[in-house]
Amino acid sequence: MQLPKKLQKKLRDREESNTLRTLYEQKNLIDFSSNDYLGFAAKKTIFDQAHRLLEDKGIYQNGATGSRLLSGNHKLYNETERQLAAFHNAETALIFNSGYDANVGFFSAVLQRGDVVFYDELIHASIRDGIQMSNAKSYKFRHNDLEDLKGRLLSLRAKSRSDYELYIVTESVFSMDGDIPDLKSFVSFCNAHNCHLIVDEAHAAGVFGELGKGLLQEMGLENQVFARINTFGKALGCHGAVVLGSKELKSYLINFARSFIYTTAIPPHALATIQAAYQELQNTVEIEKLTENITFFNNKLKTTGLKPLFIESTSAIHCCIISGNENVKKVAAKIQEKGFDVKPILSPTVPEGKERLRFCLHSFNSEEEINEILELLATFVSK
Repeated sequence: MQLPKKLQKKLRDREESNTLRTLYEQKNLIDFSSNDYLGFAAKKTIFDQAHRLLEDKGIYQNGATGSRLLSGNHKLYNETERQLAAFHNAETALIFNSGYDANVGFFSAVLQRGDVVFYDELIHASIRDGIQMSNAKSYKFRHNDLEDLKGRLLSLRAKSRSDYELYIVTESVFSMDGDIPDLKSFVSFCNAHNCHLIVDEAHAAGVFGELGKGLLQEMGLENQVFARINTFGKALGCHGAVVLGSKELKSYLINFARSFIYTTAIPPHALATIQAAYQELQNTVEIEKLTENITFFNNKLKTTGLKPLFIESTSAIHCCIISGNENVKKVAAKIQEKGFDVKPILSPTVPEGKERLRFCLHSFNSEEEINEILELLATFVSK
């Protein structure tokens, strides 16, 4: 059956503007594009440990059989959530099927009519979607700009009632820039202005903090935020997400988060893999190697003269701005031809003029590989 004409036009518009997305075929290239920062996604010890855990508990079940509120709340759920809460120094933890599910479910349920939410202009699309599904009034503030947030908040309070709940949303590591906000200042600001702070730690968990506990725990701020949202599909190398917060928040989400209520639960094997991945964090070799690679990468940017093209970052994500979809796609293709998997990030995913190559660093990348890919980039950019 033919696609409706309005949808055909939207596809043609994407093609004409060179912004049409397609699925990449997996190629045997050196990985500088995945979120598998610690190499956990393909680590056999995690695979084997998850299998042993299921065997030891006599769990031979392929699916969850239903939502958690019906038949899907198998015993591994409560066990895993207790372990996550203890590891992340939280009162409770609630597992969602994915980071997208967690953000859409959390924000659409928590934000109420009459509430106000301020969010960083570069916040993840899943958070934007959750906010849009709520009945709250939403306002964006300039990226990582606390002064802009303060000005907008004070302006709002000067011309409206003040009996609403106020929420501030940011990320500890931004997925498309790799940069980090001043989290201590955000916490102080929210305490001073009676705001609920929500922080998405998707790209910080497993990378920062003791045993990869995240940036908020590294700074001792975990108990000064309303909620933390962590995903397992990045450094942990598996699947799912968790909302960390109070017992009341967990109870509220179980009752009102639609992406939690109306979906089949993830299977026992996924939970066993989460447990095994967290156990693997006790071996800090990968985290230490990743930290070394981040330092080496940043030093190499200086010696190659590439630093002015990159957004400043101390995370595993590093972005080289190359304006224009066609330009950045050409440079990416040349680097891929040399055996390195680095992806172009095009508008409208990022603002027009801010198209970029996004380099994701891993514990398994060698210094030789980092050196070579940046030397190639320097050559292609200069041309």
